[in-house]
Amino acid sequence: MLLSHGGEPLRTAAPVARWTVEQVLALAPDDASRKAGSKLGSAGPWSGGGCDGSGAVWGQCKGSGSKPYVTVIDITGPAYKCSCPSRKFPCKHALGLLLVWASGESALPAGEVPDWAGEWLADRRRRSVEQAEKRAGTDGAPSAGPADPEAARRRAERRAERITGGAKELEERLADLLRGGLAAADQPGYGLWEETAARMVDAQAPGLAARVRELGSIPSSGPGWPARLLEECALLHLLDSAWLGIDRLPEPLAATVRTRVGLTAPAESPPVRDRWLVLAQYDTPDGKIVARRIWLYGRETGRTALLLSFGAAGRSPGLALPVGVTIDAEITPHPGSGRLRAELGRQFGVPSPTGTPPPGGTAAEAIGGYGDALREDPWLDAWPVTLRDVMPVPSGDGWQLVDAAGDAALPVAPAALSRPGLWKLVALSGGSPVTVFGECGHRGFEPFAAWSTGSDDDPGSDDDSGAGGGTGAGGGTEGEVGADFGDGAEAGDGTAAAAGTRGVAAAAARSDTGSGRAGAASGIVPLI
Repeated sequence: MLLSHGGEPLRTAAPVARWTVEQVLALAPDDASRKAGSKLGSAGPWSGGGCDGSGAVWGQCKGSGSKPYVTVIDITGPAYKCSCPSRKFPCKHALGLLLVWASGESALPAGEVPDWAGEWLADRRRRSVEQAEKRAGTDGAPSAGPADPEAARRRAERRAERITGGAKELEERLADLLRGGLAAADQPGYGLWEETAARMVDAQAPGLAARVRELGSIPSSGPGWPARLLEECALLHLLDSAWLGIDRLPEPLAATVRTRVGLTAPAESPPVRDRWLVLAQYDTPDGKIVARRIWLYGRETGRTALLLSFGAAGRSPGLALPVGVTIDAEITPHPGSGRLRAELGRQFGVPSPTGTPPPGGTAAEAIGGYGDALREDPWLDAWPVTLRDVMPVPSGDGWQLVDAAGDAALPVAPAALSRPGLWKLVALSGGSPVTVFGECGHRGFEPFAAWSTGSDDDPGSDDDSGAGGGTGAGGGTEGEVGADFGDGAEAGDGTAAAAGTRGVAAAAARSDTGSGRAGAASGIVPLI
């Protein structure tokens, strides 16, 4: 297994600040790797290990064979090398070595990098510097463009014609569906939707194909499905119409439409350098590939950015950043969709831990931020926000995040109700206000990370910039924000309701060791 990620390492005399166990485990590509890595997270299986001030960590792990597995990690990437045959990044040996390193200095003492580790580290850092110099040499220079601009223009025109043909065909199928009545939409079964989606793939419009497949999952999904199907059909019709009239749209909205249809635009904006706090990292299946989303917050700019990377079937995405660290780096934004998506560029120095959350807002401000974002992108599923001074409170069959003042609340999204992260949040709160980062959308609020109230006073951070109540992204939804939240947008006596959760929080803390307030001691607590 070998993975390296570009950057500019900084040689420092002082030891690199160690990560927490939560930050290490957040790098795991899946639950199986997390469990396997935890078993190797003690000094027992390791020998010949050590670390140095430049961010290098190394060790040899005893395996089933006669030779130990040789593992080397460069914290500045992070990047990993292991002699095991695993195709996961990081593998269980890299995770185990990071856990040993995170446990304290005695397990992996500071020392000189051995030759078997130094060769890979030197080569990786040399290539990182060369890549950084190459990027620096092209900063501000005009793009070279395709080798044959005329051929590229013809290819783009042919694809646009195919997408236009697919959009027209989809409009006809939507009209047929409405003409026949939504009540009978579930009778043909999922095959009709799959066939329509396949036609959109043939038209080279993967964005339209994905939305058609979403339509196929709505019929018979539960009470009220005809209304949800009508809403999604309306949004799909809006996207079709926008594409067919894209020449009349202002350029920012036209760029969003191209992205939603499935045309990817290169990141050609000027790079933005900042100290980026890693807020969350999570993987979602996307057909035959796995998509990894990493949320960043800029300490100086107050900007939120989304890094996307993809892995083929059986392989995790290459980019991985530990949640809760701050990296000094440049990002290059993509056009459209609120300019949230970006590419990670040149890095400066080594990641540093931090415990201070971004400035947050109220539940009402979060809904307002999502509504403002919908004006720019009507197909947006959710918008990233930071909620300040909220408490998790049971509400019927679900949960709410209630403002400490008790005058407003956001329902927790159904997808988050079954995750262990919800109980981590309850344990962290214990009936007291917390700060929570997540995505606010028409389905509710999905919490991704949290901080206890005391984390705001972390002396290790000099952050005093603001992002208000919201910043962020998603992929496709409603126009009336308040209607989707219904009565859940208002709360009664939130403080009294939160008091009733103290017993639940105590039970969650006892049943989830390593999380809750114990995890809050280091600042951020990942919830996904």
